[in-house]
Amino acid sequence: MTADVDALRPAMADGALRLEPLAEAHRAGLAAACAADTTIWDIYPNDWSPAGFDANFEAVLAMPNRIVFAILHDGHVVGMSSYLNPSAVHGSAEIGGTYLAPDARGTGINARFKQLMLARAAACGFHRIEFRVDTRNTRSMAAVEKLGAVREGILRRHMVTWTGHVRDTALYALFIDNIDGPA
Repeated sequence: MTADVDALRPAMADGALRLEPLAEAHRAGLAAACAADTTIWDIYPNDWSPAGFDANFEAVLAMPNRIVFAILHDGHVVGMSSYLNPSAVHGSAEIGGTYLAPDARGTGINARFKQLMLARAAACGFHRIEFRVDTRNTRSMAAVEKLGAVREGILRRHMVTWTGHVRDTALYALFIDNIDGPA
C-alpha cells in the first residue's frame, strides 16, 4: 500500500486550533510570532528572526518536499510546522520545521497540533513519522518524547546551521499504529 502525500495538504482543525497551508496571507502574523523570540533562532537551522524572515518564508513556500502549515489559535498565527520529505512508497515522513511563539508554549497547543498531524498522516497511509531535533533543543526533545516517539540515535555533525554551528541531530521515530504510547 502506498501513502497519499497530496492528502496531507488540506487544513486541519481542533476547536480554536487550526493548521492552514502556509500562504502569503500568513506572512505578517508569522513574522510577528517569529519576532517574539529572537534568541531561539540560534538553535534552528535557519534564521527566522526579522533579519532572515522574508528569505526563509519564500524558501519554504518553494520547497517541493515540504508541506508547511501556519498554526493559528483563536484566529491568530502562533507558529508553523511541516511534513518534511513525505514518501508515498515508504509510508514515512518527518514532522519538523516547528516553531511556536512564546505565549503559545506550555499551553498544550504543541501536543494538539501534532496529534492532528499524526492522525492525518495515519489516515493517509503513513506508518512512520520522524522528528529530527538539534541536541541543544532540550524543550523540543522533551515534547517529542511526550508524544511517545523513541530516540533512535544521534546524527553526529549532521548539518551546519545558519550561525556556522555544526549540529548534532537527535533522531526520533513514532509508529502511527501506536500514536498513544511508546513506539
